Amino acid sequence: MLSRHGQERAVKERHRTLKPGCERFLTHPENGSAGRKPTAFRVKRYRHRSRSIRNLSLVTFHFSPFTSPLRSVGLLLLLLGWFLVLSPSAHAAGVSGLAYPADPASYHDDDVTFMPAKLWGRVQSEPLNLIATVIFALAITHTFLAAQFQKRSRSFEHRLLHLEEEAADPEVTVPDDKRDHLIFWAQFYHFMGEIEAVFGIWLIPLFIAIVVFKGWGAMVDYVGHVNVADAVFVVVIMAISGSLPILRLAETAISQVAKIGRSSPAAWWISILTIGPILGSFITEPAAMTICALLLRHRFYNLHPSGRLKYATLGLLFVNISVGGTLTHFAAPPVVLAASAWKWTMPFMAANFGWKAIIAIIISNILYWLVFLKEFNRLSQEQREFGDEDRRRVPWSITVIHLLFLAWTVLNAHYPVLIVLGFLFFLAFVSATRHNQQGIALRPPLLVGFFLASLVIHGGCQSWWIGPVLKELSQWPLMICATVLTAFNDNAAITYLATLVPGFPDSSRYAVMAGAVTGGGLTVIANAPNPAGQSILASRFGEAGISPLGLLLAAAVPTVIVGLAFMLL
Repeated sequence: MLSRHGQERAVKERHRTLKPGCERFLTHPENGSAGRKPTAFRVKRYRHRSRSIRNLSLVTFHFSPFTSPLRSVGLLLLLLGWFLVLSPSAHAAGVSGLAYPADPASYHDDDVTFMPAKLWGRVQSEPLNLIATVIFALAITHTFLAAQFQKRSRSFEHRLLHLEEEAADPEVTVPDDKRDHLIFWAQFYHFMGEIEAVFGIWLIPLFIAIVVFKGWGAMVDYVGHVNVADAVFVVVIMAISGSLPILRLAETAISQVAKIGRSSPAAWWISILTIGPILGSFITEPAAMTICALLLRHRFYNLHPSGRLKYATLGLLFVNISVGGTLTHFAAPPVVLAASAWKWTMPFMAANFGWKAIIAIIISNILYWLVFLKEFNRLSQEQREFGDEDRRRVPWSITVIHLLFLAWTVLNAHYPVLIVLGFLFFLAFVSATRHNQQGIALRPPLLVGFFLASLVIHGGCQSWWIGPVLKELSQWPLMICATVLTAFNDNAAITYLATLVPGFPDSSRYAVMAGAVTGGGLTVIANAPNPAGQSILASRFGEAGISPLGLLLAAAVPTVIVGLAFMLL
């Protein structure tokens, strides 16, 4: 028999493995109905009773009544998998006729000038093109419904809390199957509501479609040759830039600018939204997004601004980060994918894009500051201290070493093996200096990397229609089209597809790049670093999270300003 102290330790150890949704529900009682807070007894009883679901296994699901539909789906997927693997087409990996996506030259439609006719001909030649695009459109639709899935998840969590309140009565017996049912579906809908996971979820029907039409070998060959170096780079650079020494260094630089305005909320706001995005050209956009979002959450959103100002700030952040990385050729994902193919160097980017981006950022920030001037004055009166004097000290030697790891990652951005090796050494160094560090958050970087890799896989299947559309447009329509497409497709995918267009003139290349970075703030999926900012700031927008429409409206004005700056200056 365990002592009482041992039993309490065992309960605490089991509680650490609670599912995120259930943990959030316990630690944020305001999510409960009628404002009821679970008592210590209820929480303790919940921890005790939830032990049966913390080590869920296939056996547990097998004997749960609510999982019969899951067993049926699993059986169907298993049978489908065996059918796909054993089908004759699955062994035709080396047959060029089954390659996918098809080489644009194989369509032999250069003489077709009417765009709808050309696209319809490509659909008739390869029906899988239309299926892949429909799947991609459904994935985009899913991103706009993410808030509804999160709402459904919270509904199951509320029911779970009510169930545990009933179970607090010793005379009431609650079946474990009912509790398992609520926890499972709460987590299922929570996962379906993760924007970063949406495109990965829709890879499943895409892979099935490719295997059915082209065979297992064609699917493996396509996915195996997708360039995921950028996804690996984003994961590592976000993790390193989110470390305590890098955050302190960036905050110190921004704070020096904020001191000009006496460190008021408005001064911090302007400094973060101006200096942070420009720093993104040197520490990369994902790093700048992480740092700016964390600083905004700490220095600005914690002051509880109005909803309009919250969305205005978010729109500015996403747009400014998207264009702020254009001073160099290695910082922004859309620039990285195009610079090597088009031989664009750092001086070229600074001369053609960088200075224009800085002007647009300053104009947008000043305009929004003037619009919300009264509210900034109110926030200044309510400003409170943040307790910076108690912060953990970070020696400069550790900061310099972190910068060296950051430089190593940037210099080897196209070599995933070197990036991963450097990251392993970085994690070892963090562990060795843990008294001057904070925990490295890997979940947000991994989700963003998963998002970017999935998006690149989907984007490669859209080349059959994006390439012809871009090639037929003149400069202004091309820029506008690239901006609009970026809102529904990652801007890195837009510039990547543009590099595949043969004989693309320099003016068209400029227009595509200008449109891709201009539209990078319109939606969460428009720019690879956006999901990082979304994951950091979503909690400041209430239970429903960030509204796609609210973000679109807030980013519209700075998007127009940036577009005009690129095309007129």
